[in-house]
Amino acid sequence: MFTSWRDVVRATTTALVVGLAILAGPRSAAASPSPAVSYTNTLIHQRADPHIVKHTDGWYYFTATVPEYDRIILRRAETIQGLSGAEEVVVWDRDASGTGVGYVWAPELHHIDGKWYVHFALGIRDAFDIRPFVIEGTGANPLTADWVEKGVVRTNWETFSLDATTFVANGTRYLCWAQNDPTTGDSGTSLLLAPMENPWTLRLPAVVISRPEYPWERVGHNVNEGAYVVERNGRLYMPYSAAATDHNYAVGMLSADADADLMDPASWEKASEPLFVSNALTGQWGPGHHTFTVSEDGLSDLIVYHARNYSRVVGEPLNNPDRHTRVQKVYWGADGTPDFGIPVPDGPTPFRFRSHNDETLYTRHGADGGGPVSLHLAADRPVRETQFRVVSPGFAGEGTVSLEAASHPGEFLRDKNGIVELAPQGDQDTTPASASFVQVEGLADGEGVSFALANDRARYIRSRADRLLVVAPVNGAGEAASLATFYTE
Repeated sequence: MFTSWRDVVRATTTALVVGLAILAGPRSAAASPSPAVSYTNTLIHQRADPHIVKHTDGWYYFTATVPEYDRIILRRAETIQGLSGAEEVVVWDRDASGTGVGYVWAPELHHIDGKWYVHFALGIRDAFDIRPFVIEGTGANPLTADWVEKGVVRTNWETFSLDATTFVANGTRYLCWAQNDPTTGDSGTSLLLAPMENPWTLRLPAVVISRPEYPWERVGHNVNEGAYVVERNGRLYMPYSAAATDHNYAVGMLSADADADLMDPASWEKASEPLFVSNALTGQWGPGHHTFTVSEDGLSDLIVYHARNYSRVVGEPLNNPDRHTRVQKVYWGADGTPDFGIPVPDGPTPFRFRSHNDETLYTRHGADGGGPVSLHLAADRPVRETQFRVVSPGFAGEGTVSLEAASHPGEFLRDKNGIVELAPQGDQDTTPASASFVQVEGLADGEGVSFALANDRARYIRSRADRLLVVAPVNGAGEAASLATFYTE
């Protein structure tokens, strides 16, 4: 039996994901408007509640909660991956400032009206006397800016409050944060919203737009927190985090029309089930406290979040430092809504393969762990069934690739009597010959990709009329070539 994919990863870390030529240049109208992205997770170890923003100067800026809960740090790099090894600068230190005595949580960096602002949660009189706090930086580069304290953000009540985020809708800047509502008798946190007079002052009263009402939001603690907003096609999407900060932590969704009265709680629709949860197969636990940024080419939206790579946390989860910063692509469905898929495995981020012949269809497996399954072209949801990692070199060695399902690590595409199957690596029919391919420019469009069987390069992965994926010869540049060509997303 051939080397395991984990051994391949260790041996070829820098070459695991094939550098696709289609990513290098502009794309035609037929190619994906949101091409594939390549990042390697974990992005940054032991940095929770991450926030990455791409500024108008072209640099990416990063901040997050540190395990000591005592300072605000910033990094910057010209690429998202570059943030992994970027210098980290402390721009505010609780002990040095003499302000506050408790936890420093969940910083967000925003550039507003020519100045930099960090909104974060600070324990004022004791560790859990948490309030939203703001510092202001003057200077082009926030890492070297002159920072001053603007103080506590005053809200409706003097109660536990944290995780402030700010956004603009219809010309009005809002602050959304999590706070204990003393009128309910519940010790948990709800999400509140208010317009802003300036980056540290609210126009009160605020309104509650979400409470932890569903069972999954009330595991361990009754929590709605960590909201962040992205706007698309006239609609605001506000994913938020809920439950305890262990493996139960998960992401839910609020949404509203961008031109609605956002201060009317009835304007906000709430999904009854979480959208982004722990995944035992990919080894990611408690994903959440996310933000969004964009890829280097500006064509893809990305979710930045933290997760642990093990489920059992001994003692209080807050005392565990191993919430790590991760990044992956956000996919937008035909209905205009976002799909985060699953928290993908450690290592290079996966791709999706969209058909050249029918651009509404994707390579999809539908595996449930019950054994080998055949692959089809199918609609774009659920995303988790359409994501694959291109492992290079493949099991047949240099010059080949193997295709691994992101949702089922260790299961690979193979040729089984001319049918494309997804099967475990250890299956007797999953051999270097059957599970290795050669990636070439798309037969019907050079901006796409095609995959020839490594030991019979006249045969390619292609779809049939019934949408089943097969390994078959491709003759000429007509429909057969189109059926064997895919765009990566």
